[in-house]
Amino acid sequence: MRVEPSQLVPGCMLLNDVKGKSNRAIISRNTVLTEEHITIVEKFLIAFVDVGSKLSDGTTFQPKAIQQEKKQVKQTNDSSNLAFDEHYHYVVQNYKKLFTAWQNNIKVDMPTVRKLVIPLFKRIDQDNVDIFTLHQYNTKKDYMYHHCVGVGLLAMYLSKKMGYPSGESIQIGLAGFLSDCGMAKISPTILNKTEGLSAIEIDEMKKHPTYSYRMIEQIPTITQIVKLAILQHHERMDGSGYPLGVKKDKIHAYSRILAVSDIYHAMTCERLYQSKQSPFKVMEELIRDKYTHFSHQVVDTFSKSLTNFSIGKR
Repeated sequence: MRVEPSQLVPGCMLLNDVKGKSNRAIISRNTVLTEEHITIVEKFLIAFVDVGSKLSDGTTFQPKAIQQEKKQVKQTNDSSNLAFDEHYHYVVQNYKKLFTAWQNNIKVDMPTVRKLVIPLFKRIDQDNVDIFTLHQYNTKKDYMYHHCVGVGLLAMYLSKKMGYPSGESIQIGLAGFLSDCGMAKISPTILNKTEGLSAIEIDEMKKHPTYSYRMIEQIPTITQIVKLAILQHHERMDGSGYPLGVKKDKIHAYSRILAVSDIYHAMTCERLYQSKQSPFKVMEELIRDKYTHFSHQVVDTFSKSLTNFSIGKR
């Protein structure tokens, strides 16, 4: 029978080879599938596989129900039908699918990216969302995907608070959303490591802004300023950042917004290798570094917005 990868269970017997985009067999026919095999099939974005009606132990194969998230795709055409947290989680799950595609050398598709994330951006003002508590949605396992969506939302919100017009704020938000797409070019062994990274692994991680830039460099619908912001989002005002070590006036205003949004979301989230900190503790550190690592104008706007949002909240 022909089923989707999400319907597979360990013990399924393949009737035909599973082939990737190069038309080479990823898994050979007659293989008894394990959890690892099923994960590989999902990672390679295989649409369907042919398996026997019996499992390896002789019992009848009962396909899993098709994942509910696929049934919700039509609902997102009218995002007003979803609560903000539901819409947010939908975008995170679809970012995860995009990221898997990028790991398989599929190019960044900007129409798909824009259609996915811009409706969520537009809800920030409409729904009066507490933008500074996005970390509460994060899970340690899927931190990377939450981080990209969170940075995009924070950057878009912060740029509006700084007086940027709506269209420009969306561009800055898109820069945040795509700033870590280059992580798809980093070895999964490094990305999924739960203990501290070695010096060599840290050096490799520091290449991700360059990888991100290369992935979007030839896309004509992305402005050069947005591309520069993606490349520079880990630069610091005193020249201590990466990948180029530029400082002060060499760092674009968009990049400065992304830098603050990135560090705030990262430090307030639980990660595989590091515990989360409270928003106020993170803000203290940003204020401490606002004349060295970060733009003081961006940090001042950020801290003022956080204070106003937090009055009357626990």
